Amino acid sequence: MHTLSRPRREDAAAIHELIVARDVAVLGVPDVTLDDVLGELAEPAFDLGADGWLARGADGRPDGWAWACASGDGDVVDVEVIVRPGVTGLAERLWPLVLGRAAELGRARGHASASADVGVYRTDEAQRALVRSYGFEPGTSFYRMRADFDGPVEPPPVPAGLTLETGESDDVRRRAHRVHQEGFADHFGFTPSGYDHWYERRQAHNATDWSQLTLVSVDGEPAAVCIGNDQFAADEGCGYVATLAVLPAFRGRGLGRFLLRHAFAADAARGRKGTILHVDSNNTTPALGLYESAGMRPVMVIDVWRRQV
Repeated sequence: MHTLSRPRREDAAAIHELIVARDVAVLGVPDVTLDDVLGELAEPAFDLGADGWLARGADGRPDGWAWACASGDGDVVDVEVIVRPGVTGLAERLWPLVLGRAAELGRARGHASASADVGVYRTDEAQRALVRSYGFEPGTSFYRMRADFDGPVEPPPVPAGLTLETGESDDVRRRAHRVHQEGFADHFGFTPSGYDHWYERRQAHNATDWSQLTLVSVDGEPAAVCIGNDQFAADEGCGYVATLAVLPAFRGRGLGRFLLRHAFAADAARGRKGTILHVDSNNTTPALGLYESAGMRPVMVIDVWRRQV
């Protein structure tokens, strides 16, 4: 029989070990670092005393990790249930808790229901069948794309009329935040957030490096932003483009391609051996084709499943 407790930040290493065990069983390799787990536990929107459950066996080893987290005021609630390979009956105990909490988080934000989203590796057939049994349906798919370098990458020339700024100052970050919010407004699962919450969430993660934020302005008007970080530096030796957004009025001018090539060159200059990003296959802009044409290739697919609670 497993006992349930609320997570503490001191549990990060134990949670990391559990997730790695699941990853190796499904993918053959780990897909999470200890810093990733520490960042999740430090997420400002995540209430350690209400949003998560850690299930331990009689020997004290964590065999289950479940949580629900709403990062904004919208109706979307991200959920997850991870059970150690070979442990039976625990998922069925944890899923009702997570879905119940997702409904509570939706109501707390003034919504009659919540859209519970869970990411499932395309190769994880057992998890796909399980979430389907709980009423989840396919929502969209995120492709992990990767470009590899075999040496320095020539940075693209800056077209006339464009200015580039990095994110060390509050002023630049605030303008970048506006571009991000407006540029992603129509994307699957996007939840608007104010600047303070947006900034706080990123500050909570060790991977954040504001010098890797590049804001592009056209004739002085903020138009596009690329936000990189160190999420894949330790395990993959790669840079990571966490956000690439172009305002609707400035699309079709090659700004996305320019920022992507700029990120490749910057990552190569940092000694990284590649650049990674995730792209929604149902994106409102043809981003997948852009990344493939720029020399990136898909290395993993994560399907997002959704149900109303």
